[in-house]
Amino acid sequence: MTKRGWLLGAVAVLAAICASGPELPELIRTASDLGPLPADRYDYTPQDYQRSQRASALLVRQCMAERGHRAFPLDPRYPSDPVVATAVGTDYGALDLAAARRWGYGWDPAKSLALRPKGRRMTNAEYADFPACNAEASQRLLRGIDVKRDWLYARTRATEVDKAVKRDPRLLAAWDVWSRCVAEQGFTRYPDPVAAYTDTAWQRDSDGNTRHTQRERATAVADVTCKRRHHTAELWHTARAQQQAVDITRHHDRYAAGLQALRTYRATIAEVLRKLGQRGADASL
Repeated sequence: MTKRGWLLGAVAVLAAICASGPELPELIRTASDLGPLPADRYDYTPQDYQRSQRASALLVRQCMAERGHRAFPLDPRYPSDPVVATAVGTDYGALDLAAARRWGYGWDPAKSLALRPKGRRMTNAEYADFPACNAEASQRLLRGIDVKRDWLYARTRATEVDKAVKRDPRLLAAWDVWSRCVAEQGFTRYPDPVAAYTDTAWQRDSDGNTRHTQRERATAVADVTCKRRHHTAELWHTARAQQQAVDITRHHDRYAAGLQALRTYRATIAEVLRKLGQRGADASL
């Protein structure tokens, strides 16, 4: 089948999904605007991360107190501040046109500062005991979970599914249309949006942020504009959803075991927050 034929087929799939599924927002600014994916329920969420960080901090502080560090902060700074990288990309590359105009393929430097710890700096004595307490907290939160067999299964499959997605002829055709669109505006003909996002020409700093040059910002704008014009992200999302559904059906028992591990993890976090959270609520950072 010709590339045109594959593209027409992909458009037909997208039209059918739009007609039968939840209505997509008029403009796609974030990956969440594209809607959920079949594998989402098996994966660790941002809320899980936030709750686990809180639970881990409480466990670490308890451990540090047992080692004689009675006033250990919940959100400590290291003796010397490490470089903090801010992850703002999506699985589909740049999507927000306003952000592309302002920051290109990078982000507002203030976001990196917002992620820095709010507590006081650890003393050298505290820092010497911190790694052991941190490891102990991790072990506690993962209690009753086979990390290699169950906890990491969905993430491992995500890598394999992504490889299959990138071989999908309809998606390759959609990328080709997007690529020609970007090139027609005077920019590099990238093979796919990820290549545009990761181009070394943007000279990312040690924290991952770019230089926000005029060329970078103009390229990002063309990138997002072409995605919107040709529904690239929507077609990409459709391909991912189809491949994920196939993989979940094929490995149902293993996915189910991974989901049970995730539920066990969430239950452990809830227990820690219930037992230690009140004491931590009034503690000074």
